[in-house]
Amino acid sequence: MTTEIESQKLEFDVNQKLQSKGDLPYIQSSSIQGSGIALRSLHYQYILTEKPKVNWFEVLSDNYFCAGGLPLFNLEKIRQDYPVTLHGVGMSLGSTDPLNLDYLTRLKNLAAKVEPDFISDHLSWISVSGHYLNDLIPLVYTEKVMDFVASRILQVQEFLGRQILIENPSPYLTFTDSTMSEWEFIEGLVKKADCYLLLDINNLYVNAINNGIDPLKYLDGIPAKRVKQIHLAGYEEKENYLLDTHGYPVHPPVWELYEEALVRFGSVPTLIEWDTDIPSFEVLMAEANKAEKLLQKVSLLMNNE
Repeated sequence: MTTEIESQKLEFDVNQKLQSKGDLPYIQSSSIQGSGIALRSLHYQYILTEKPKVNWFEVLSDNYFCAGGLPLFNLEKIRQDYPVTLHGVGMSLGSTDPLNLDYLTRLKNLAAKVEPDFISDHLSWISVSGHYLNDLIPLVYTEKVMDFVASRILQVQEFLGRQILIENPSPYLTFTDSTMSEWEFIEGLVKKADCYLLLDINNLYVNAINNGIDPLKYLDGIPAKRVKQIHLAGYEEKENYLLDTHGYPVHPPVWELYEEALVRFGSVPTLIEWDTDIPSFEVLMAEANKAEKLLQKVSLLMNNE
């Protein structure tokens, strides 16, 4: 039995595909709202015992692909009390390798178990010639690459039977062959693939500082109706650049940029993401509460307009 979708199955006319809409369950509304927290195994017991007042959790889908075991057991118990979203790193949407059917099948099976509001992955690639890299590699931003990635997203969405969200990267280099900005690429891509955007504000800020981008111009170029989820995280300050470690509290300039995003996009469900040097759950709750206050502030302002 093959474990990969044959590459020729990916070669279809993106523009022709876009003409026939309505065959996927469109994301109209969601049960998640407010601020959420990334679910990590360190906090299973606390969550199951204390039942903290968290609006929702985001789950790193790749960690739950086994048919059973303690992680999946804990996830299913937590899911009984909280809405969840699934966030992955393994689709490799920008790779020229065939899409991995085994990976997508496991993801689809997990989604059937936990019924997530959203499924998301990154605008990047992680494999070449069947060899996987331990990083998310950025893309060249051209029309040709946009069409190629859109075709892969469309194929993924057909397989999963639902639309997905893609997350903007935090690239540490840019390509001279790019013919457009990252936000222009994203704007065209989400329209061609008819998918949505998970806007990572920390990634955007790190990208802006490292590559000399105006973050407000970036925000202004994003199609507001396509933003369905936001990520907040912390970076590490190196000598000549910022490193997206997800191992610190959200920095003040990222909070400021987040407020700018909310003004443009409204009260989008927002996740506190923390992947390294994971702190106590109380620290994560404090960060989530900061986001919640800003969400409520913007919601109040918009309702009074």
